Amino acid sequence: MKPWLTYIRVIVIAVLAVIIVRTLFVTSCFIPSSGMENTLYRGEGVLVGKWSYGWRVPLQSVFGYKRLLPSEVRQGDIVVFNNPMPADTSLSIDRRELYISRCIGTPGDTLMLNNQLIAEGTDVFSPDTKVLYSYPADSEEVMDSVLHSLGITDNQLAGYTPEGNYIRSFSYYEHYLITQRLDRKVKLVPLYPENSRKAYPFVVPQKGTPVKIYPWNAALIGNMITLHEKRNAYMKGDTVFVNGEPVKEYTFSQDYYWMVSNDPVNINDSRLFGFVPESHIIGKALRIWYPSKEGRFMKKIQ
Repeated sequence: MKPWLTYIRVIVIAVLAVIIVRTLFVTSCFIPSSGMENTLYRGEGVLVGKWSYGWRVPLQSVFGYKRLLPSEVRQGDIVVFNNPMPADTSLSIDRRELYISRCIGTPGDTLMLNNQLIAEGTDVFSPDTKVLYSYPADSEEVMDSVLHSLGITDNQLAGYTPEGNYIRSFSYYEHYLITQRLDRKVKLVPLYPENSRKAYPFVVPQKGTPVKIYPWNAALIGNMITLHEKRNAYMKGDTVFVNGEPVKEYTFSQDYYWMVSNDPVNINDSRLFGFVPESHIIGKALRIWYPSKEGRFMKKIQ
């Protein structure tokens, strides 16, 4: 065989091998912004495992959404997915631009968020922020019992009010859990109401499980039904209408996830585009193959 034919054969085999590997096993993407610093830096190239959550069958516009050997996305995973809210919604899901974020909400989880989802300016809402609350001293036994039942065992008294009430600090999510368990037996009063924000429970949709619709999540749920469930939905006031009928809950056809940036000021995450459907999930970011700094080549991403 002539040498040039051998070279051509080697090149063709190499190209086919790359295509097969990229289609079946791993792909790569570059970090477009500073949202994931200090885990990933702008311009770095990362390898993405296509089997991390099961292999998503390509050509969704032809075959629809299918995934072989699916597995769960875990909290804390850095996930690569297609843009859930593209400017051109006619593009098939697997042809949309790639996003990368950290998953903090999995199907069935309850997140505490403000009703705006996006905070204005740099004053970013955090559900983990601690707020001081007071309650009557004679309710301490009930409070201790509730805290113990919820596993909140490291919360000590923060002080006392001039009236003799007890003071403790709780995050928005802890406050939600405690008030649900107290069932109005004890009233928790913010010590500094002007500095506290109202937080609401947002349930991450799980396939086949109804999600109740409230005024604070109606817009988000309505948008998801239209964009991802492909149903005719619209809002009138705080009510969501599906196919012309008002609904108080909705059962989703697939699992969803809540994704966030490392940088809380960077809003190019679920605060902007809402829950991410499982059909948009590509895989887990595994290692850095194109580093921006010395000593980061093939570093494991976590």
